[in-house]
Amino acid sequence: MPTSSTDSGKPKYLQIADDLVRQIKETILAPGDQVPSESDLIKKYAASQGTVRKAFAELRATGLIETRHGKGSFVKRRPPVRRKSSDRFRRSHRAAGKAAYLAEAQQAGSKPSVSVLYVGPTEAPEEIAERLSVPTGAKVLARRRLYFSDGIPTEEATSYLPWDVAKDIPELFEENPGGGGIYARLEEHGHTLKELSETVRVRLATKQEIVALSLSPGSPIIHLTRNAESQAGRIVEVCDTFMAADQFVLEYRIPADD
Repeated sequence: MPTSSTDSGKPKYLQIADDLVRQIKETILAPGDQVPSESDLIKKYAASQGTVRKAFAELRATGLIETRHGKGSFVKRRPPVRRKSSDRFRRSHRAAGKAAYLAEAQQAGSKPSVSVLYVGPTEAPEEIAERLSVPTGAKVLARRRLYFSDGIPTEEATSYLPWDVAKDIPELFEENPGGGGIYARLEEHGHTLKELSETVRVRLATKQEIVALSLSPGSPIIHLTRNAESQAGRIVEVCDTFMAADQFVLEYRIPADD
């Protein structure tokens, strides 16, 4: 009898996936628990490696587990963070000393943290230079951060600011720019924000992104780019962010009037 089917007619990989889903829903496998390894499942269900791998693929499709690069698969601790573009950059959050990521993570009930990977001068790549309206290779300030939710890396973001704007704001060169983040510091120094525009696309993660976010090979990411425009009509910051696609729901409110 083939190992990929059962007496009931249901393929064996689906039977294994269904049993794991049941264990998760009944909290036999609780949030944060590691899912049994391939070798454990092969022994438990007397299945082939190919059958178990198909079962894992079905289980990942349910959104109930997450696979961390080099560590295995785990039951998700929480639902995805709802990222509301109409709310996350409110001036009231900055006035309360909360940067956007901190505000939305707390609303989701998770514990946020950030690791600063680099702060300092860099040469603007062509695409960044175009968005900032500076020459390619011009000196800009780069701020690269890795964000965590409950200790799990969820997104990496790099901000670029024109050097003539950044050089007069010493806090921007610190790992922690202070309450409200870099937008609060920009506004304190006369660069009041008028508009933030974002572009979103989904693609497969690169090898570097897989390692940074502890993703499994072939995982999708959200690649979000943002431009921050001041009341004076100048782009004072651009940001490139890549995010684990299964960790976020992007929510936009679009006015229907003229």
